[in-house]
Amino acid sequence: MAETGGVREVKSAGRTVELLELLAARGDQPARLRELAEELGVPRSSMYALLKTLIDRGWVRTDVTGSLYGIGIRALLTGTSYLDSDPRVRAARPYLDEASDALGETIHFARLDGGDVVYLATRESHEYLRPFSRVGRRLPAHVGALGKALLAERIDGELPVVGEELEQATPNTHRTRASLLADLRRVRERGHAIDREEGVLGIVGFGFALRYDVPALDAISCSVPTARLTEGREERIVAVMREVRAKIEAVAPRGSGTGPQWRP
Repeated sequence: MAETGGVREVKSAGRTVELLELLAARGDQPARLRELAEELGVPRSSMYALLKTLIDRGWVRTDVTGSLYGIGIRALLTGTSYLDSDPRVRAARPYLDEASDALGETIHFARLDGGDVVYLATRESHEYLRPFSRVGRRLPAHVGALGKALLAERIDGELPVVGEELEQATPNTHRTRASLLADLRRVRERGHAIDREEGVLGIVGFGFALRYDVPALDAISCSVPTARLTEGREERIVAVMREVRAKIEAVAPRGSGTGPQWRP
């Protein structure tokens, strides 16, 4: 059994969290009892009892036949509470609006979580042609501009990216750790990250780390369809996003601010 800080993990609590994370990761693909039991390595009877408890409390939902399971509405309420209580998300919101108004493109605010980035706020493009995005989306950090901006804030030996071969989202995603490290050196020199169709084909992203933490945990980005990206447009996006980054860094709480000092 795992231990954290000398305290043994509560097995039932760990199993509950694993189940909720598994259901959340499946998105709109519901799961059957057998699949969940096999995936988590627990007896079907134990899994059924856990599912019944979570259904009664709203954390899991089931279909009319009682044979399919998905994440429940209570998970949404808890996630919303996280966003509402985070002072940095609150501080960034008006400046995300400012960037959106100035550029008319999709603007993101995300946080590093292990080897992934999680989207915490998004402002959709004003245009019909725009990238797909949603709050709560999780992507490997090496895939896009947000993650690369944050990885570049760390020394190469401490990157939360495991292995020499990397997961690919498009043919343009970095395939190897060596390729990623070379790109991160360019990010440090440039001061921001660029994702040229590495996360989504047809989309270019520009990512900027927010340096109120050392190393940075949060970043902002602007995503633009290649059809709307010209050299002059790219320069405008970078200028606006640099200005917005400075404004967020000036008002967002730092480690010495008031209130609880949450661990990453």
